[in-house]
Amino acid sequence: MSDAMIAFVNTAFVPVGLMLIMFSMGLTLKLGDFGMVLSNRKTVLTGLFGQLIIMPFLALAIGILFGLPPELAFGLFILGICPAGTTSNAITFIGRGNVALAVILTALSSLITVFSIPLLLQWGLRHFGLEGTVPTLSVPDTMLQLVKMTILPLGIGMIVRRFWPDVAEPLSRRLRPVSMIVLIGVIAFAVGVSLEMVLANIVSAGPAIWVLNVVAMAAGLLLAAGIGAKPRDAMTLSIEVGVHNVTLATFLTLTVLDSLSLAVTQNIYGVAMIVNALLLVRWFRARVGGKAA
Repeated sequence: MSDAMIAFVNTAFVPVGLMLIMFSMGLTLKLGDFGMVLSNRKTVLTGLFGQLIIMPFLALAIGILFGLPPELAFGLFILGICPAGTTSNAITFIGRGNVALAVILTALSSLITVFSIPLLLQWGLRHFGLEGTVPTLSVPDTMLQLVKMTILPLGIGMIVRRFWPDVAEPLSRRLRPVSMIVLIGVIAFAVGVSLEMVLANIVSAGPAIWVLNVVAMAAGLLLAAGIGAKPRDAMTLSIEVGVHNVTLATFLTLTVLDSLSLAVTQNIYGVAMIVNALLLVRWFRARVGGKAA
């Protein structure tokens, strides 16, 4: 695939596809949904605890358990400190989870990690005995990206639902499968352009990556059980803890370690998290019947 085609997909197809997914979510939401989530602070705080506290420790522990070399262990740690992004929102939407909860968790964790990620990266470089340059993450840039990719298309969808409900309902039903196609297409592209490196690293890093994702989703379920969360919220918490911002993690790996071969770890995780998340959705749907809808 040519560099021009790769650039086109990264700068046009992927952003537009993710914005379309957020617009689709907005068609199913109203302001009252966010009010209900914010009134249940326990669920929101539990999700943030899973994303920001548990995940980095899990990544460190699994790196040690599998005896990964420092570079791969650090790559796994970078995944652990990059919580959910638009992908987790999309899977929650496809699985009919609590989309408002997913959006709030993603927005809050994205803003918090602007401050936490540089500190954790500095600590990680010392801990693993590596050399690298930690980038400065801009709060205004992060907020602008959040508005452009998440809040704006979501808000437009909510406006359509508010003023043209007869249009919003059938449009939402048609766009839900489109969201799945876009999601799979993004991951397939990411793997396709680096297939050789994926195959080269899948034996050394694949098992640890897969276990990290499974344990992360299990941790989300345990946290949900601990607060007595409803099925839709439990599924959402599991997805939000286990599905990470692979794009940000890849950027950090390339920036800090300047290693494309190590950044491929994020591509492997991107596949694992979507496969496992969709299996989780199927399990929830079978377990609770239509009650999670």
